[in-house]
Amino acid sequence: MSRVGKKAVPVPKGVTAKVEGQKVSVKGAKGELSFVVHDDVSVEFANDEIKVDPRFETKRAQALWGTSRAMINNIVTGVSAGFQKRLEITGVGYKAAVAGKNLQLSLGYSHDITFPIPDGIAIVAPRPTELAISGIDKRAVGQLAAEIRSLRPPEPYKGKGVKYAGEFIFRKEGKKK
Repeated sequence: MSRVGKKAVPVPKGVTAKVEGQKVSVKGAKGELSFVVHDDVSVEFANDEIKVDPRFETKRAQALWGTSRAMINNIVTGVSAGFQKRLEITGVGYKAAVAGKNLQLSLGYSHDITFPIPDGIAIVAPRPTELAISGIDKRAVGQLAAEIRSLRPPEPYKGKGVKYAGEFIFRKEGKKK
């Protein structure tokens, strides 16, 4: 039994939700998103809440029940408040700058990395060693942050690289003579 799936997703003021068959469309101040729910799960909208229930008593339906509810909650949160990931860049000469629709990264390689910014995502560099990635799609924001981090993940000896804000890097002791 899904503990997440049991809860109904509240739709805040200023957000309109529409359920047509298996498609859930949500429109808010930040934009519009939709999600197609799997056939093993039923969706209904009533009293400013979106309720998700499994159609069958199978393991697959139970698993998709909680997942579908979480995805619907993410799109409702995205169109009302949005999502943000913060990255920190550590290292001598490591920096980032936003130039138009591209992100310029100097991460210690022989060349700078030009990273295109996809539509629907905003990247701000308040300082050369900080990045703030924001958007309405939680999956897209997280995926972009992971791709930028993978260009130079933090190393355990000096902690140089790109890491999430607040991420703990397990530090190792260097060689001893």
